[in-house]
Amino acid sequence: MPASPTPAAVTAPPVPLATDRLLLRAVRRGDVAAVSRLWTDPEVRRHLGGPVTEPVIRIRQRRIVGAPGCHAVIRVEDDVLLGLVTVEPGARSGETEVSYQFLPEHWGRGYAREAVGAVVARVLEGTPSVVAVTQEANDRSRRLLEAVGLEHAESFVEWDARQVLYRRVTP
Repeated sequence: MPASPTPAAVTAPPVPLATDRLLLRAVRRGDVAAVSRLWTDPEVRRHLGGPVTEPVIRIRQRRIVGAPGCHAVIRVEDDVLLGLVTVEPGARSGETEVSYQFLPEHWGRGYAREAVGAVVARVLEGTPSVVAVTQEANDRSRRLLEAVGLEHAESFVEWDARQVLYRRVTP
């Protein structure tokens, strides 16, 4: 059985994490406009149930700044927000789940792979496994998860679509 997350792991904003090109840090007030685009862009939301409604966006905008587990992915060279990587301890049957969204103009440059890989590595320092779920039809996301070392573990239907769960365990 996976270890239960400590209260600090659940309630604390993310500890900044740096890669060669990226800084992953807590979401700041100045990030809200770019983050809101993640919730409304049809391409980003194609495999996530479609754009989010305005009332839900307003609620999310109030809660996202400094939210536990939400990493704003910032390109170091120009301080541009590229996307979000979120970590949810205990989200799936007690396992930590990682999810991500990136703005389409930044796709295809390896930023998501770099950011998600760094977060997965950090998560595995403190928990025995990490999981991620994507729609079966989302080939790009599936390739990303495989590239950062997650393996297909199961398939199921959720939100009226075929989903795949990927898992990586601590070596």
